[in-house]
Amino acid sequence: MKRLSGWDAVLLYSETPTVHMHTLKLAVIELDDLKGRSFGIDEFREVIRARLHKLEPFCYQLVDIPFKFHHPMWRENCDVDLDYHVRPYRVDSPGGRRQLDDAVGKIASTPLDRSKPLWEMYFIEGLANGRIAVLGKIHHALADGVASANLLARGMDLQPGPQTEQGSYAPNPAPTRTELLRTAFADHMRQIGRFPGVVRYTAQGIGRVRRSDKKLSPELTRPFTPPPSFMNHRVDAQRRFATATLALADVKETAKHLNVTINDMVLAISAGALRKLSLKYDGHADHPLLASVPVSFDFSRDRISGNRFSGVMMVVPIQLEDPRKRVQAVHEAAVEAKETHQMMGPELVSRWSAYFPPAPAEKLFHWLADKDGQNKVLNIPISNVPGPREHGRVGGALVTEIYSVGPLTTGSGLNITVWSYVDQLNISVLSDGATLADAHELTDAMIEAFVEIRCAAGLSEKLTVVEKAMAQ
Repeated sequence: MKRLSGWDAVLLYSETPTVHMHTLKLAVIELDDLKGRSFGIDEFREVIRARLHKLEPFCYQLVDIPFKFHHPMWRENCDVDLDYHVRPYRVDSPGGRRQLDDAVGKIASTPLDRSKPLWEMYFIEGLANGRIAVLGKIHHALADGVASANLLARGMDLQPGPQTEQGSYAPNPAPTRTELLRTAFADHMRQIGRFPGVVRYTAQGIGRVRRSDKKLSPELTRPFTPPPSFMNHRVDAQRRFATATLALADVKETAKHLNVTINDMVLAISAGALRKLSLKYDGHADHPLLASVPVSFDFSRDRISGNRFSGVMMVVPIQLEDPRKRVQAVHEAAVEAKETHQMMGPELVSRWSAYFPPAPAEKLFHWLADKDGQNKVLNIPISNVPGPREHGRVGGALVTEIYSVGPLTTGSGLNITVWSYVDQLNISVLSDGATLADAHELTDAMIEAFVEIRCAAGLSEKLTVVEKAMAQ
């Protein structure tokens, strides 16, 4: 048994009937290398079964504490029914990008069953060119972006050919009610002992900010008043998903030419696309948006569970018409926000979240979701996660593409997540049913925004075609 951290628990408490807190990982797989060997749902289940001993979070089961006396615990090494967790799915013909994205949206529209380990995996057939896809649906309380990337690496082979590795584990017995209450009380005592350190950490951060001569931008001094936007409303339960692929080399070339980072490029591309949609749906793009950008403070390659990140508030300058000015504004805002974040202490929110009382925290999130639908903190979450730099394999079959997206948050009907894989920069967008009729409207706008930036920078508007990109 192990306790959910405060931050893990917050991601659990913030889930409502229409705000599903699972993340999605989509892998497109080429079967050409199997040389006639069969690879269907049964073979895939055997691959997962052989690796469960390495995929420990897949064997965690949520256990609530009586009277909500403390954050829940994970019962490690529980029984896992792979017939339940690993499911078959077939996309509509002709099995291109849009059909696969539509299938992912439908799968994302239902919450995970908390009485079982908090993950599902879908073996998706019917794709064009004889390909298959695997979709992992994993609760955010289990893993953040870095942990998910490490978990994904453990689930893939990095060498050609079938893998014969076999492992096993023994299920642990369920804890008794008395054991849960006793460990909760002991844990509360330890937390009380750590409280002076949390206060000291906070005071040191405040002191650094006060001594700094840096001035925050007007937008960041009012982090609880994001401007009204078409994307901010009461989120419904329906999910729509869309993907697009850029060549990582094109993005790196553009970033180097403009002397900015890849993360700056992702934010600038997002700003250009959101400007286009704001002009269409709001009739104006007069004010910058506020985005929460996850920043990890634990990049250990061995970490495959838990959440070790905080959200950095970033200005998204959709009010700027000139693409180069948007890139420069994003770069300056990112530098400023990261410096302030470091001064305050990257673990500040994470440390305080350990002291959130479970029952009131749950009620607060449900109240916020039901009150008026407006997010009081941000307009949109935007993530950029570096993925594997080598091609992986599943059961000997080559993984050609990987896409990832985080959940929608209360009052925000859009999420943009970018995940790099080998030579690709893969864009994923998640929308609820009320924000966009077709989430590809945003991915298409992001590609257009990138071309605009390249043209404004004097680079070729012709984009490199990534050879393994999914059939359209």
